[in-house]
Amino acid sequence: MAGWDLSVTVEDLGPDAPPVTLSVTSDLHVGGVILRLVEKTQIKRDWSDHAIWWEQKQRWLLRTSWTLEKYGIHADARLLYMPQHKPLKLGLPNGITLRLHACFSSPVFQTLMGICRMLNIRHPEELSLLRPLEEKKKKKDKDSAEEIYDLTEVPRSSGTLITLHSLSRPDMHTYEEWLDSSRCLIQQGIRENDRLWLRFKYFAFYDIEPKYDVVRLTQLYEQARWSILLEDIDCTEEEMMLFGALQYHISKVSQSEPKLLSSSAAMDDLESALQSLEVKMDGESSSASEIFVVKLKHVTICFRPKKLTLKGYKQYWFKFQDTSISYYKSKEESIGEPIQQINLRGCEVAPDVNMAAQKFLIRLLIPAPEGMNEVYLRCENEQQYAQWMAACRLASKGKSLADSSFQSEIKSIHSFLAMQRTNPSSHGNTPANDESINTHSLVSPRYHKKYKTKQLTPRILDAYQNVAQLSLTDALTRFLQIWQALPDFGLSYIVVRFKGSRKDEVLGIAPNRLIRIDLGVGDVVKTWRYNNMKQWNVNWDIRQMAIEFEGNVNIAFSCVTADCKIVHEFIGGYIFMSTRSREKSDTLNEELFHKLTGGHEAL
Repeated sequence: MAGWDLSVTVEDLGPDAPPVTLSVTSDLHVGGVILRLVEKTQIKRDWSDHAIWWEQKQRWLLRTSWTLEKYGIHADARLLYMPQHKPLKLGLPNGITLRLHACFSSPVFQTLMGICRMLNIRHPEELSLLRPLEEKKKKKDKDSAEEIYDLTEVPRSSGTLITLHSLSRPDMHTYEEWLDSSRCLIQQGIRENDRLWLRFKYFAFYDIEPKYDVVRLTQLYEQARWSILLEDIDCTEEEMMLFGALQYHISKVSQSEPKLLSSSAAMDDLESALQSLEVKMDGESSSASEIFVVKLKHVTICFRPKKLTLKGYKQYWFKFQDTSISYYKSKEESIGEPIQQINLRGCEVAPDVNMAAQKFLIRLLIPAPEGMNEVYLRCENEQQYAQWMAACRLASKGKSLADSSFQSEIKSIHSFLAMQRTNPSSHGNTPANDESINTHSLVSPRYHKKYKTKQLTPRILDAYQNVAQLSLTDALTRFLQIWQALPDFGLSYIVVRFKGSRKDEVLGIAPNRLIRIDLGVGDVVKTWRYNNMKQWNVNWDIRQMAIEFEGNVNIAFSCVTADCKIVHEFIGGYIFMSTRSREKSDTLNEELFHKLTGGHEAL
């Protein structure tokens, strides 16, 4: 077979060095090319991390047993021999920037797993990498003044445990672009020493154990904290003051409790609670259920809302039994057939509470063949709200009112409400102003426009009295629980154009459903749950996604503000998250993840 010349640029020789020319034949395998290349450079070093990158095809030649002919490489190929692991600047949710070695040759998902292993973050499937928005350089020396923690000397296989704590403000903006988890960094234009962000992408957090998840819990708290401060998620004024109080408390306690976890009684209680959740048995007896049914017969207001109107309130007599709600026109008619019976198994339950206004609403998203129906229950007082909210949460999980966790659920709801309640008696013990409070780092800018600092400080301190006794772990956990209970928690928004429509609309992507939203007025038009999804696919030629749901419901749309691969990954990723369980092995099923998220690149 005739020989021909192949030119390969060796990165280690420097940017000005000419390519190395080798005389090869088409049946020479890639490993042979590398061997000749190393011999010709005459550099003695460890080349085990190096591989050949084919620039025109944007492809790594990692199968060293393949021949040049099998790869389709000819004399005009531009090849680069370089390390597979290179330094990368990584911005964490808490504002810390790390400089570490990342793999540029593996799919981003595998690279992410390596990064999380180094940082001691479990369940890397919940996170991803994204590009930060391009910023206009305000100062030439900004990069030189930035503090960067260099981890490039940490061995990649050492399993080093790294604990990171910081309450400094990170440089955050709206996310521009999630990286494709199926393609490697260099295929997506990422180069050595580029900056990326590490963020939680999928808001389905599994098996959080404070004892083992120090970094994971801290970074999740920081991401939640900044989503509230930057108003990426809406909350009430009372909730904002409570979030501010918890942040203030966490900041104070973390200074005296540098180690996130301590062997406290609260920690023991948390562990025992987790254990009891695992061994708990469903409903016990019908007689016990009947006792609770009597307690949950209340006059309640029910309405099916439109987002921008308050019309539609109607008062009914409600009865809660097993996992269903029945409602009647009046108490007298409750002995007959109900107007409607609603089964709450599999529904979404979210609070909408304002303690100052004594507003106690329960928001229900109930599965229906054409999507999901939205129903609000309005309770008369705190006690009624706690009972009904607890009952709805249990019913959504398929548990009856006789479940042993019913009373503890009520107690937990009362504790949440207590933290939002103003505490007039505490003002005598609380300084009216605390110079150590920087309200700008505790509440969103909206409230600084509405109130002066001297008005905000007493309100934050007042809410602080309700959380001042919490340990650091409990405060972090409580912050995340309240964040997860917000109505818009976990929603990512993409502007799309539905097939047959002439206008752009918003697609909300949640951990368990898709939401079609009118872009003009913000109304929810339709909701579809993932567990009603039969199949979804993408026409990669026209970049259109089609989804089929049960009940012969079909939708199709193209993405306006993002690549359809991002939506495809979100849906596949959330479905993957739902497959995790304690019964299965703790080993991450990479093959299934790529099958669900990779699209045509996974084939």
